[in-house]
Amino acid sequence: MSLSPKLVMRQGQSLVMTPQLLQAIKLLQFSAQELAQFVDEELERNPLLERAELPAESAPEHEIAPLVPERREAGDWSRDELAVSQTSVEQDFGTDLSNAFDRDPGEMRTPQDFGLAQGGWSGLSGGGGAETPDLEAYVAAQESLHDHLNAQIMVQDPALRMIMALIIDDIDENGYWRDSVSALAARLSAPEAQVMQALSYVQSLDPTGIGARNLTECLRLQLQERNRLDPAMAKLLEHLDLLAKKNFVALRKLCGVDQDDLNDMIREIRQLEPRPGRGFDHAPVQLAVADVFVFAAKDGTWQVELNPEALPRVLVNQSYYARIARNQPTGADKVFISQCLQTASWLTKSLEQRARTILKVASEIVRQQDGFFALGVEHLRPLNLKTIADAIGMHESTVSRVTSNKFISCARGLFEMKYFFTASIGANSGDSHSAEAVRFKIKQLIDSETPQNVLSDDMLVKKLKLMNIDIARRTVAKYRESLHIASSAERRREKMAKSGI
Repeated sequence: MSLSPKLVMRQGQSLVMTPQLLQAIKLLQFSAQELAQFVDEELERNPLLERAELPAESAPEHEIAPLVPERREAGDWSRDELAVSQTSVEQDFGTDLSNAFDRDPGEMRTPQDFGLAQGGWSGLSGGGGAETPDLEAYVAAQESLHDHLNAQIMVQDPALRMIMALIIDDIDENGYWRDSVSALAARLSAPEAQVMQALSYVQSLDPTGIGARNLTECLRLQLQERNRLDPAMAKLLEHLDLLAKKNFVALRKLCGVDQDDLNDMIREIRQLEPRPGRGFDHAPVQLAVADVFVFAAKDGTWQVELNPEALPRVLVNQSYYARIARNQPTGADKVFISQCLQTASWLTKSLEQRARTILKVASEIVRQQDGFFALGVEHLRPLNLKTIADAIGMHESTVSRVTSNKFISCARGLFEMKYFFTASIGANSGDSHSAEAVRFKIKQLIDSETPQNVLSDDMLVKKLKLMNIDIARRTVAKYRESLHIASSAERRREKMAKSGI
């Protein structure tokens, strides 16, 4: 058998994803903000595209909701950040931190573990009578955390400067360094002592606490600067897990202090900054814009409408194209204007198709979750992508793209479309329950507790079974923890302390 090159013709079928098709798929999963940015870029580069402005009287007056909460000032810890004593100090701090300390003592902990929100830029207030500042220029001029730290490096040793720069580059937006000395030393083939020296220099920079590897180290650096790191305070920092559990008896014994001194120490800790990079987080607040509005119609049905403000409207300027065509362009000019016409026509059709698809999916979600819109979260039904896809004759992947980063606004609030897809929890008889509805019932049961009758996870399982919800104890514990609700023992201790029992 001889081997030689030859030409062979074969007939077959294959699916070819054209650039236009790929871009149309991408448009589906764009959020309203991302779509607006994409259309703005197309308007800049394509002379045949023009914006079709929405008439002012047709634009509905619906609010937009922020995705991130209002930022807090430095040192303003959330209510879930520290557990304190049974005295009046406890009332200043609020709930416990059991969920924040469910890891190994040596594991990295960041402020997210303590319920700290990602702060956003809070804007500027204008001066009296002065010209309004250019907000865009102000935001653009903000100094980043990394720039601020790099500007403080005064070490002359080039090796140390390089290691410090690498450490600074790896510091996250909260101000924490997530790497380890040994790992960085191995990557650089440098002595660990040299890396540790560089880290010490970084941790001496402003703001205090920067470059810490965990929350304990962050607080320790700040206390050292204030000359308040005495042996008792050091012991308290080593046992933050006991503080989260409100085990004040053990803390007093370990620290060798009485309750009043322990209260003072906890007050001091609360004045510290658990997120030293907070002041350099200048990202604008991201807004969740409703893509779809749902409201009750007069006939008792639900009316679903697209939000016109979330739909960029563009037109193809046919008259401009005709004027150019009359000049009979040749060569590269002819190719360019033809491509612009093709792109503009494709974009207008793709935007219309995207709008129709969103409306179709949202309408089916509303139909499937009618009980939620009418009666509340307790009546949220189990739902998956396949159910919606089969009902409207689309592929699951298309439904997944459509529901990503899209929001439905209704009388009950603003919800991401993904919210309505929940797992199924079995029932003793009849229809199953959605996971979100079960979480809501668990929260209701716990909210109705009394100090004398705090419900354990086993008791919650029994009560849920009386509601025709068949659920395992470990699932109840998982849902309770996802709601940031402490264990029954910790809740009992807290409720008894608050009621003075």
